[in-house]
Order: sequence, then C-alpha cells, then structure tokens
Amino acid sequence: MPFKIAVMGFRHGHIYDLVNRLKGRDDAILVAACEEDNETRDKIMREEVSDKIFDSYQQMLDEVECDAIGVGDYFGKRGAIAIEALRRSKHVISDKPLCTSLRELDEIQSLAYANNLSVGCQLDLRGNGAFCALRSLIQAGEIGEAHAISFNGQHPLNYGTRAGWYFEEGKHGGTINDIAVHAIDYIPWLTGHDFRTINAARNWNARLPEVPHFKDAAQMMLTLENGCGVLGDVSYLTPDSFAYGLPQYWRTTVWGADGMAETSYTSTAVTLYKNGDKEPRTIAVEEVAPGGYLESFLREARGETAGLDLTTERVLHVSRIALLIQEAADKGVTNVAVHS
Repeated sequence: MPFKIAVMGFRHGHIYDLVNRLKGRDDAILVAACEEDNETRDKIMREEVSDKIFDSYQQMLDEVECDAIGVGDYFGKRGAIAIEALRRSKHVISDKPLCTSLRELDEIQSLAYANNLSVGCQLDLRGNGAFCALRSLIQAGEIGEAHAISFNGQHPLNYGTRAGWYFEEGKHGGTINDIAVHAIDYIPWLTGHDFRTINAARNWNARLPEVPHFKDAAQMMLTLENGCGVLGDVSYLTPDSFAYGLPQYWRTTVWGADGMAETSYTSTAVTLYKNGDKEPRTIAVEEVAPGGYLESFLREARGETAGLDLTTERVLHVSRIALLIQEAADKGVTNVAVHS
C-alpha cells in the first residue's frame, strides 16, 4: 500500500519539489492538497495539483486518510500546521524552515518523539553534486582537519515579484532562519563536526527602506566542535537580474591543515589547493540521485533506521541551531553554547 501524503500550503514554490517527486513514485502518493489563501488556491486548482483540493486545513485533516502532511505555507504558519498534524498522529515533511520559533520547535519535537513520528525537511543541498564531491574530498582527508570555513548563501530579493507575505510582519521569521539552515545542515555533513558555539550574528535592513522591519542582510560567526571557525553570509543582496546563477551562490571554502577546497552550488567541479602542490587540482562533480530528503523521510516513517541520510533527530537539531542563531541576531547576544 503506498504511503499517503496530503500537502497543506503552496505559498512558497519549494513545495512543488515534493509534489513533483511524488508524481514519479509508486510507493508514495499525493492524496490531497489544501490552500487557505484564495488566490493561491485558484492557482493550484488551475494546475490540477490534486484531485482533492481543500480550502480548510482542519477539513482536510478530518476527511482525508493520509500518513503524513507536507507543509509549504508561509513560514510563520508552518509550526502550527506541523503541530496539528503531529497531534493527529501524522508524520510531517516540510519545506524549510520548519517553523519560526523555539517554542514551536519544542512542541514539534515533544510530539514527534512521544508518538514515534517522523519529521522531514527539504534540506536538499546534500543532494547537490558539487557538495557531494566536496564532502568526499574532505572525508578522504585531502585537506586534513578543517580549521576555517566561509560560506556565502546570498539570494536575490526580487522585491515586487517575490510573494508579498515575505514582507508582512510575523510571516517570514528572519533571514537567518530562512536561508542559513541549509549551511547549518551541510557543514557538519561535510566535515564530520557539529556546531559548538554561536559567537555572533547580525541581521539588518540594508537596501529595503520600503519595509523597514524586514532585515534583508544577515551574517554570522560560528565555531564547530573541533574549534573550526565558520563565517557565513545569507543576505538578500544578490543583484536580482542574476538570480541564482552567480558563481558565488552557496560558495563554500574549507581551509584545512593540509590544504583548502572550494566549490559552489553552480559549479561543475571542486577546486583543491593541496599543500605541497604548485597548481590546483580540479575534481569533477559527482552525479547524485536527487530527492534524498524524501527518501530518508519515507524510509524512517516506515520504521527503517539503517543508513538514513537525514533523520528526524537531525532535522530538529539543525532547525534549533538556525533558530538560535536568528535569536542571537535579533537580541544581539554573543557566545551562545549549542547543546546536542
């Protein structure tokens, strides 16, 4: 019998990755969709996203037999959607971010663990070939122990064409929680070392005077458990006309005891500068099967434990760190310890 997923919320386009991946499967299917925003619901009805489309989340939960809820609504609403699903003994798979407050995350974690439910998240940079190649190089010891990392996750803002809810108070939840969660997930995956300390973080309104409360620029300084320093920028400062095609998009540089390595989301290779060499080496990007986040979620929800790439425990942990960094930026606090 296929695993049944109903999706709540389509106000961010990332949720279509989940929807489209379900179309190609026999073991998991989309059984219903819900969108409470009239304009967005009209859109998904025209697109025929599902045979069953609801205008009430509660009604969908009451009437549709499903194993899990997919979450793609605006960020500030996601925590409540996930919590209600878990209360009804449904697994949850969400676009990132999973929620926008530590209080919501605490309740999500409590319900998931108490009821043995899985929580998945569309943390898909693990499925990028360039990052997989970088990880293989680091894990093989080519640069030695990692001592410093720089990542650049800058995005275009697209003000005026990006969904308007982004700029409504209470709906976005912060640029760090929105974007940096990807790096919080993939950096320990690359290096084998988790985060220990949030040294400092800052977010501010850099170029959007039209919406003074929206902090479109964000930076952070972090430390891994082995003492490796991490500097990151996840601002919305990429020139809109270049969209996501710049070579700096998710550029990640790792300096180790024996060399350094660098790649980016758009790169076709990893560049290795190994101590002792006179010329850099170029390592081709690996071919990677996409959609690993969904595979891990489905396997875990069915009770499998071996070889999972992205577990409920990991999703909750990286979500917590991202929220803690956001809180540090919002409150101006420094040297926050991260507890496993």
